[in-house]
Amino acid sequence: MLDDLKLLIMVDNETDTLSSVAEGVPQMPEAVHHLARVPTSRTHEGHPCKVVFDRLCCAGHGFSVLVTGRRAGEERTMLFDVGPYADLWLGNAARLGVDLAAIELLFLSHWHFDHSGALPAVVAAVAEARRSAGAPPPLVDLHPDRPDQRGILLPGGTMIMFPPEPTFEAIEAAGGRIARRADPHPLCDGFFLASGAIARVTSYETGLVGHHSFHGDAGREDPLILDERFVAAHVRDRGVTVLSACSHAGVVNVALGAQAQFPGAPIDVVLGGYHLSGKAMETRIEATVRDLRDGIRPRLVAPGHCTGWRAKAALAQAFAPGRYGPSVVGSTYALGG
Repeated sequence: MLDDLKLLIMVDNETDTLSSVAEGVPQMPEAVHHLARVPTSRTHEGHPCKVVFDRLCCAGHGFSVLVTGRRAGEERTMLFDVGPYADLWLGNAARLGVDLAAIELLFLSHWHFDHSGALPAVVAAVAEARRSAGAPPPLVDLHPDRPDQRGILLPGGTMIMFPPEPTFEAIEAAGGRIARRADPHPLCDGFFLASGAIARVTSYETGLVGHHSFHGDAGREDPLILDERFVAAHVRDRGVTVLSACSHAGVVNVALGAQAQFPGAPIDVVLGGYHLSGKAMETRIEATVRDLRDGIRPRLVAPGHCTGWRAKAALAQAFAPGRYGPSVVGSTYALGG
């Protein structure tokens, strides 16, 4: 169990540093993060003036979270997904002042380019920073069932394709020590937990409509995306925080999986993509919101990435103001402590 947990959003689809944060929501806007770091550039009538709007993060279609846990005075840091583009992740890391050498593990939630594409370059940057600091190479935790490429068949008959997935060889050549794991297992000596396969329990969370996976030239329909995994962490006096990058298994199934891993503990924060966007997926919004509100009862919902504005509006209606803190790039969640 952790004493506290900090989640820093490195990549997400949206940027919003101006919206107010409701009382009790443990979320810090990006501008506040910068204010604590940048020097005073001038004073006016005794007020310190700081320039922050030249260093705001860039949004992009993808997801990445820097995860730092603290327990008994020890601190451990991992990276949950990396987003699609190296320049996006590395640029945001520079703007946010991230210490790359502190990242000991990179965890990939599932093989989709908007989560995996930047892996070789980010692994290389982290490995170089750790080498310079005298630390061992980072561990890269990957599901062993890697497709070569994936795509989604649209109703009009065209398949929209993700770029090819980075290879194990490219990630290893970048300086990562690869661990191929499909089972539930501890991360960073038990600070965090990787889920393994997510059980499909609800009747309506039936996968991503039209999704296909390719191995070489052979493609097959693959709506379930069984390589998807979540990460969870249990924080003292708060409960279990769940990181779900896309929730292709269904965000309710993800939360039920976290409850099964931590029986009796309440769900604190559910952060990430709820994947309720797109005409076929939007039919699940009402049932999802109902089961989150009445069954899972998280302290805070923090939807981002692929959730979609319709689902965010419905979630805000059910959980705002005090239990709603949507994920946007550059924001920080400080849990516990």
